Amino acid sequence: MSTAMLVTIIIFVLIFLLRMPISLGMIAAGTFYFITAGTDLGSVANHIMNTYYSNYVIIAVPLFIFTANVMNSGKVTEMVFKFATGLANGRRGALGHVNVIASLIFSGMTGSAIADASGLGKMEIDAMKKAGYDDEFSCAITAASATVGPIFPPSIPLVMYAMLSGASVGALFLGGMIPALLICIGLMIYVSVVSKVRDYPREAKIPFGDFIRFTFQAIPALLTPVILLAGIYTGVMTPTEAGAVAAIYAILVSILAYKAMHLKGLLEIIKDTIRDTGSVSLMVGAAAVISYIVAREQIAADLGTLVLGFTDNKYVFLIIVNVIILILGMFIDTSTIQLVFVPIMIPIAVAFGIDLVHFGLVVTLNMMIGLSTPPFGMLLFITAGISDTSLKGVMREIRWPIAAMILVLLLITFVPEVVLFLPRLVGMM
Repeated sequence: MSTAMLVTIIIFVLIFLLRMPISLGMIAAGTFYFITAGTDLGSVANHIMNTYYSNYVIIAVPLFIFTANVMNSGKVTEMVFKFATGLANGRRGALGHVNVIASLIFSGMTGSAIADASGLGKMEIDAMKKAGYDDEFSCAITAASATVGPIFPPSIPLVMYAMLSGASVGALFLGGMIPALLICIGLMIYVSVVSKVRDYPREAKIPFGDFIRFTFQAIPALLTPVILLAGIYTGVMTPTEAGAVAAIYAILVSILAYKAMHLKGLLEIIKDTIRDTGSVSLMVGAAAVISYIVAREQIAADLGTLVLGFTDNKYVFLIIVNVIILILGMFIDTSTIQLVFVPIMIPIAVAFGIDLVHFGLVVTLNMMIGLSTPPFGMLLFITAGISDTSLKGVMREIRWPIAAMILVLLLITFVPEVVLFLPRLVGMM
């Protein structure tokens, strides 16, 4: 290890321990590396800008962020919740099932776990608490179901992974459908068992006429993922163009169909999107600095040689990757894992002959589990915060939903066809 690299690692660890913003910490550590190594900072900046910010795929990220912010406002979440309530009609623990179904539907509009938990989650938790469900259970199932957002298309993390790996965005989106449905099935089984054991209420049945009315009211919102995915898979639009169409459609739905947005509200959403995009862009740029250093120091190549010397079995490698990401997810933000650690693993996955679409869904699902994993799972803090619930209690309740998601993770790890079946069926692979 070079002296410059050793200095970089020490500074990065110190910044992490001091709890500074991780992106600024990576930039600071990278700057010290280049100064110590005597590298021209201008040439590095030029290389990074040309490599990342001229990437066409990454333009889809702010578009999906904007769509998520629009869909998270006004009556859109209310319409989705009412429609999901109709689908879970009359079952014991119905609102727990509604929570999972609504998250799956909402994920097809936003692609963001945070948007799901902070927007739709508030409505779900309030309804469950009012009906007599335990506060901790309500928060835990909301956090767990929100992880479906970045697995079911569209997905901001999968777009970011496509940028890093060169994998097809369309194939990644299709590959996430079956795992997302499996997660929902696992969580609904968990809800059924807990509801029976704790004698949670059986909601009154919704008259068929009301359900039809809820369905028609929800149709404009439900068409969002249909338009987006149809445009991508028919070849009419690229994923980036589909993101732009989804953003425009979201505005039209909110203004014309639901009359839930005015000019002032739109300006606030634009401001939020600019702030969120700035945060993502800073993180991407900071990670690019670290990736440049990793490539220069040949860390990925050395690590690949080490792993290949340890095992020649790709499934052993995938187990190692899963364990590492699960542990990292307990302490580190998912964007840091994706932008710093995953690029190091991608060349090793290629060396093992692992399909990059399969690998992308494995690492993405793993990272999303990290959002609900104590002690620093972001979704736990969000759901506990918006409902004024004990964080310790939510952490205790989340154990079984995490177990259900890990079972799905193991299934897609060892049975690649679960991910690859749909992309191959439509000829995208």
